[in-house]
Amino acid sequence: MQKGKINVTGEDIFPIIKKFLYSDHEIFLRELISNAVDATQKLKILSSKGDYKEELGDLTIRINADKDAGTLTISDAGIGMSADEVKKYINQIAFSGAEDFLEKYKDDANAIIGHFGLGFYSSFMVSDKVEIITKSYKDKPAVKWECDGSPDFTLEETDKPIRGTDVILHLDEDSKEFLEDNKINELLNKYCKFLPVEIAFGKEQEWKEDKYIDTDKDKIINNTTPAWTKKPSDLKDEDYNNFYKELYPATYDDPLFNIHLNVDYPFNLTGILYFPKFTNNIEVQKNKIQLYQRQVFVTDSVEGIVPEFLTLLHGVLDSPDIPLNVSRSFLQSDRNVKKIASHITKKVADRLKDIFTKEREEFEKKWNDLKVFIEYGMLSDEKFHEKAMNFFLLKNTENKFFTFEEYEKLVKANQTDKDNNTVYLYTTDPEGQYSFIEEAKQKGYDVIVMDGQLDAHFINNIETKLQGKKFLRVDADIIDKLIAKEDGFESKLSSDDESNLTSVFQSQLPKNSTFFVSFEAMDENTNPTVITQNEFMRRMKDMSKLGGEAGYYGNLPDSYNLVINSNHKLITDLKDKMYKAVGSKIEKIQKETDKTESDINALKKLQEGKKEEEIPQEEKDKKEELDKQSKELNDKKREILSGFSEKNKLVKQLIDLGLLANNMLKGESLSKFVKRSIELIED
Repeated sequence: MQKGKINVTGEDIFPIIKKFLYSDHEIFLRELISNAVDATQKLKILSSKGDYKEELGDLTIRINADKDAGTLTISDAGIGMSADEVKKYINQIAFSGAEDFLEKYKDDANAIIGHFGLGFYSSFMVSDKVEIITKSYKDKPAVKWECDGSPDFTLEETDKPIRGTDVILHLDEDSKEFLEDNKINELLNKYCKFLPVEIAFGKEQEWKEDKYIDTDKDKIINNTTPAWTKKPSDLKDEDYNNFYKELYPATYDDPLFNIHLNVDYPFNLTGILYFPKFTNNIEVQKNKIQLYQRQVFVTDSVEGIVPEFLTLLHGVLDSPDIPLNVSRSFLQSDRNVKKIASHITKKVADRLKDIFTKEREEFEKKWNDLKVFIEYGMLSDEKFHEKAMNFFLLKNTENKFFTFEEYEKLVKANQTDKDNNTVYLYTTDPEGQYSFIEEAKQKGYDVIVMDGQLDAHFINNIETKLQGKKFLRVDADIIDKLIAKEDGFESKLSSDDESNLTSVFQSQLPKNSTFFVSFEAMDENTNPTVITQNEFMRRMKDMSKLGGEAGYYGNLPDSYNLVINSNHKLITDLKDKMYKAVGSKIEKIQKETDKTESDINALKKLQEGKKEEEIPQEEKDKKEELDKQSKELNDKKREILSGFSEKNKLVKQLIDLGLLANNMLKGESLSKFVKRSIELIED
């Protein structure tokens, strides 16, 4: 028996391995099985080159858990090791068996996946003691290596009739869970599901005498030739869909379509990316891409590794240029990973453009599912944005689809305002904003539907890139102001009429939101009242719901505009009734108000150019008295007009008509509106 110390370059490396080498202790199983696959693949290459002339035999890798002994064993029938190789590759941690092998067989080594160096030592994260029993393919004596997690080891010859390696882990007290079948199956399914050598754990079962019993057949847990390792020409749509179900067994929907990646320059990359049916919850979609290195699972947490928007896709990426390391921060800073990310973005954009060009009808059918993904990409990746402008679709209320270029041609002539801006009218709720849409259509305008989760952010972003274009929600103002033309209507109300009617309407507006009253000269056949919401404020509030920018606006109360058609007969009639009922009272107050305002203005003129300390106290007192008097007169006037408003059912009815058209009249208010409508009809 030989005894010695493991040659390491750092002091006391085992505590470092146990705590810090990998972020997750369960990774040990992936590392050891990867090494077993590596040893098996090496043997296959040697055999194909004629350097190994014996029968390969059964190359299945086997996992065995012995609860009584507290051991977990990983066995392969691969290349094995001699005593000298154990000394070199196990006792000298800095070396790797794969590196020497790659140098010799660099033209045929694509199947080599592991580095039989530090990866092996991950076993000490979960073990009190580790044994290696190995026999080299060169028919040298079998050897047994043993280490208890200190730099001390023993190495001796032993009996092993067949070629290959057994790694026996004596699990520590904190790691006994790795002896449970369920846990082992979970890890094998996560890390080893697509390894290229068959892996057996347990036996297949059959139903017999009202229970499942083990058969003599090994239970193979992996698919050694997953779809992404095959040529696209050898696969049908059914094969791609079946593989999707294999990746995501709990998913019932087929994907929309896929992208099969097969790149060999300037780096190696294979994989299949699927476009799923996208949900409205972006976070739920993420982390469904699985990252592999030569069929060895690396991670499914790909944020920061692939571009942000691509995390909404599902599927597999596999590249030997991705380091077999579970540290995301390491992956994110790797140059090859960054190159791969950029290339995938291009391939995704090219695939979407290809489908749009060749199968536009099918592309339009799937647009509602694709839209959130494409918007997310355009918002987060400038290069993707440039490409996506060629296939992004605008859908109008007639369910017709247009590219930006096509839509510009459709609406430019009719929807260009007096400032030469082409206005894109849109709705976020075709049913709730129906009356506004209809009014726009009566003008010959087209309205697009923007009711998606990211549409508020997208509109804000795209507006900055499209010169001379404005997006305005169809209920942001009256239609004649949304697309303002040179010619307008002359108002039938004076400024005093509008001022008095403002007080009449203001007193009856809902108290739970902020309302501003304004008058617009419109066609007399246009609705008498319209409720609108400022485009900028509403858009900022919509964006704040998704976080990020515009957060301040999300805390502000909702504000609306009550726009009154100053040319509608109901409004001019209301004006006449107002003056008939309270005209003499408000005229008298107005005369007093005018005199007070005149005195205030005269006093202001007298004080022009004077500093505060130069104004006599008598004048200051007089100014304060006049201001108070003016306020009292205005309050009195508003009180009189409010009194008229309360007695006149038409005022509240006109306000409620505007609210109803904007889908804002509900509950008790709606019930009162119906009752009042009946009363007005009976009158």
